Amino acid sequence: MEDIHCQGCGAPTQTKNQDEIGYTPESALSKEVILCQRCFKLKHYNEIQDVSVTDDDFLKMVSEIRDVDGLAVHLIDIFDVNGSMIKSLARIIGDKPIILVGNKVDLLPKSTNKQKLINWLKKSAKEAGIKVQDVHLISSIRGHGIEKLTEAIEVMRKNRNVYVVGTTNVGKSTFINRLIQQTTGDKNVITTSYFPGTTLGFIEIPLDDSSVLIDTPGIVNKEQMAHYVSKSDLKVITPAKEIKPRVFQLNSQQTLFFGGLGRIDFIKGDKQSFVCYFSNQLDIHRTKFENADKLYDDHVGEFLSPPDESTRTTLPKLVQSTFKIREEKMDIVFPGLGWVMIPEANTTVIVHSPRTVAVSIRKALI
Repeated sequence: MEDIHCQGCGAPTQTKNQDEIGYTPESALSKEVILCQRCFKLKHYNEIQDVSVTDDDFLKMVSEIRDVDGLAVHLIDIFDVNGSMIKSLARIIGDKPIILVGNKVDLLPKSTNKQKLINWLKKSAKEAGIKVQDVHLISSIRGHGIEKLTEAIEVMRKNRNVYVVGTTNVGKSTFINRLIQQTTGDKNVITTSYFPGTTLGFIEIPLDDSSVLIDTPGIVNKEQMAHYVSKSDLKVITPAKEIKPRVFQLNSQQTLFFGGLGRIDFIKGDKQSFVCYFSNQLDIHRTKFENADKLYDDHVGEFLSPPDESTRTTLPKLVQSTFKIREEKMDIVFPGLGWVMIPEANTTVIVHSPRTVAVSIRKALI
């Protein structure tokens, strides 16, 4: 049987997986003009639907733009910097100037030190081998910071194409739609002036007569917590509103569980307040360190939830890391979940997290 290609983006059509490139409902294959679901939604509803590809697939797809002049906008999730920052970005896109954009700033407590956050993002990018020209904090959903970012893009692109890159689950589709609206002032710019482009998996949106904004598929990064939890659990751990700090007065030899997806053991140090910044829907439980292992074994998925039954089949085993905190006010960061601020120096904690989701430490943002 001859392969059928989407007449919008050129992708080979497939009817099995809605999250992959070329997905087309079987009923659409009999139509005169065949569009994949992504292109159909773009054309008729002005919606950009993200699709996901592996790092290797993406590398093949962008090989043709690697040496083309342009500006890269790298969107990351402020709550999952380690999982959403593309460490191989320079290898993938070539020597393009990069604007790093931290999404979901509206969900941070108002007391967050934004400049500290920007400095930490710059440091994280440098450690990942990414040289950034500028850092912006935005909310794709609320529109915070979009106007300032748009102005920066316009100045830095110098009439060149703009490539938007990011992993899955960072809100890239919402970001692209918001950016288009901010840039053109027309919510219907795609349907009125553009039909899905020519490059497999890419969507090109005109910026002017000679340059375009290019939406690239989201890269799958297996260090993201989102890949190991069910859709219902993802809703629980993903903040929907501004997160409220929860404070626990702990003595040494006490433990905090974050549902059943993470854990911190206070091993050594003076009595102090552990300040927890997680989704307001995620339950946090305190217990004695000596009881923690049994509590987890007996109640994970029940009292300690999430994970639900589906997540338990995919979640890697929790492994532990020891942190000896030598400075005051440090954050222990659980990627994709949140963080715990530990106020006092000379404190030792053991942190438990899924094997592939590495916990890190930074100076406190608040």
